[in-house]
Amino acid sequence: MGASWTALLIAVVGVAGTLGAALLTQNRADRTKRMELQAATEQRREERGHAEELLRVEHARQAQRESLERRRACYIALNTATRQYLTSMNSHLHALRRRGEDAVESLERLEAGRLAYRDIYAEAQMIVPDSVARASSSVKRRLNSAYSDIREYGTDPAAHAEEIAVMEARLHEEVWPYLGAMKRAMRADLGVDD
Repeated sequence: MGASWTALLIAVVGVAGTLGAALLTQNRADRTKRMELQAATEQRREERGHAEELLRVEHARQAQRESLERRRACYIALNTATRQYLTSMNSHLHALRRRGEDAVESLERLEAGRLAYRDIYAEAQMIVPDSVARASSSVKRRLNSAYSDIREYGTDPAAHAEEIAVMEARLHEEVWPYLGAMKRAMRADLGVDD
């Protein structure tokens, strides 16, 4: 009976070893698969994070391009309206100097220029950076001051002949340089080199 028990014990150990090896192999395969899945999940998370970062950067670039284009359009409109307003002032002064010839029509053009400038300036206040806002504010103050004086001359141009001549010089000396400074501030903000 000793030999049969030994043979039975060897058979049981052999079967247990075979079954244990299969279980051990399956356990290792499951662990390896879990680690592969975790690595794949981590890689997808990193790729998603990278894609989100790229998308965020692209949105920021797009917003920056749109802001630049909006400022550029605003600068063009503000520069044009300012120059037209100033030209209307000069035209009105010339009309007043000619003793009121076409003064009513030139005053209407001056008013239209002033209103267009005012509307565009109001829009610009919401868009432009501080450096351009300061420069455009300096121009606005000088234009408003000149406009107030020019309106007074319209009541009696002959009585203000000397002031009208001085005002023409004043526009060239006191307003145009500030208009140039505003234009330089706008160009600098847009990154335009001289």
